Amino acid sequence: MCNASLSEGVFPDALKHATVRPRLKKPTLNPDDLGSYRTISNPSFISKTVERVVAARFTEHADLHRLLPCRQSAYRANHSTETAVIAVHDDLVRTIDAGKVGVLVLLDLSAAFDTVDHQTLLRVLSRRFGVDGSVLSWYSSYLTNRTQTFQQGQQQSDPHVVDCSVPQGSVLGPLGFIAYTEDLVCLLDRHQLGHHLYADDIELIDHVQINDFKLAVDRAEHCIEEIHSWCASRRLQLNPSKTEVIWIGSRANLKKIEDADLALHVGSDVIQPVSVVRVLGVLLDQELSMKQHVNKVASACFF
Repeated sequence: MCNASLSEGVFPDALKHATVRPRLKKPTLNPDDLGSYRTISNPSFISKTVERVVAARFTEHADLHRLLPCRQSAYRANHSTETAVIAVHDDLVRTIDAGKVGVLVLLDLSAAFDTVDHQTLLRVLSRRFGVDGSVLSWYSSYLTNRTQTFQQGQQQSDPHVVDCSVPQGSVLGPLGFIAYTEDLVCLLDRHQLGHHLYADDIELIDHVQINDFKLAVDRAEHCIEEIHSWCASRRLQLNPSKTEVIWIGSRANLKKIEDADLALHVGSDVIQPVSVVRVLGVLLDQELSMKQHVNKVASACFF
């Protein structure tokens, strides 16, 4: 069935339905607050089996021709949370060793997986990944006419049509998203900013001499402004409330700029720098002493 559907460029309609159930994000959260829940989508087992075949072939094709950015982690072999954190930490350590100050900007996309435009995704797969013919027809069939049912306890809704987003709970969905955002790296390179992408998280890194900190602020603001425009073209949206900025350097260098205006102006939002940020579960402070992270780990172990 799998090879037949691939060669014919068709994904069976019977495999396009998913059941969505709410799950509390944490046991301590208020169950009466809808914001305390995370929706879990469960497509059929056979659907995932077919998707694994396609995902393996797509990954082989992308790796062979180096179509995915080196610094785009998640959903790829040898591109894990650990390698992402190590890469970011290494960049920042080199900044301190060189006697410079660095700025790390953590950008977050709002419900990114849920707003992917199907037609745009198909164009990206065709133009940037060389997907065409029956394979492109299969992807189009895979994305269209999808439905989902919401279930809570014994109650179940009528089927709802899903006309955007990558299929939640699927095998191909995450791969489709990192393909969808692959060309963001070209934008970041134009601004000469270091970067690392992890799923829908965007991390910008810049480093300058101590007297040029204003240059880093301007460069980051211009880059974020262009990222905002890029997001609009992809039906994605930056989440200013979750955007964080931290300045990294030696204690002496940070002392020299502590009275300067180091905030970033993103549209009408002003992002004030913080002293500690969480990068994929690891707490990084301004001097990279790792004290906060060590204390957190030790506290968890004692608990």
